[in-house]
Amino acid sequence: MRKITLPALFFFLTTLILAILLLVNNRVVEKEKGYDSTTVLNRISHIRELALVKHNYTGVIGYKDYKKFLSINVPLTDKYFLLKYNGYIKAGVDFERIKVNVENDSTLHVSIPKPRILDTVIDEKSVEVYNESENAFNPIKISDYNEALVREKNVMISDAINQGILTDATEQAKLVLTTLLREMGFIRINITEELILPQVD
Repeated sequence: MRKITLPALFFFLTTLILAILLLVNNRVVEKEKGYDSTTVLNRISHIRELALVKHNYTGVIGYKDYKKFLSINVPLTDKYFLLKYNGYIKAGVDFERIKVNVENDSTLHVSIPKPRILDTVIDEKSVEVYNESENAFNPIKISDYNEALVREKNVMISDAINQGILTDATEQAKLVLTTLLREMGFIRINITEELILPQVD
């Protein structure tokens, strides 16, 4: 049986004690450090898709136009059609502009920008044409369909805003942020919308 010498035992115990002290010290430093503003922002950047609000639409577009002479509709030159479509609108908060101020391990302030419409989409594959005119004096062009769809997107945006999509986007962003931050250990979470001052010419 190999005999353990006193210097070897002393070296082993010293190494063991140093390893334990380093491990405890690293854990204490990590605990004292907590989360800083940059760390929180990095975590927030991964949940931006969860904060989006999406409204789905199925609509019908009515289009009618005439050839004009001196701003007067010329008789028998009307063209018209109906389009049925499916589409959606997405609204949300721009997470790139979120600002975070970590006050301590339990308290922080988050400033979020005003919500905005992020995407307005009409699925071209879903578009169906009905009641299409056939007027040799004023035939329907591809640009007429495109014009009708562009107009409809503006209608969709206006309708979604009137239905409160921007308010929903702010509330959804606050809910997602609060859930994440509470999971990170923050107790006092203050979320406010950034103040945008009107420009003075």
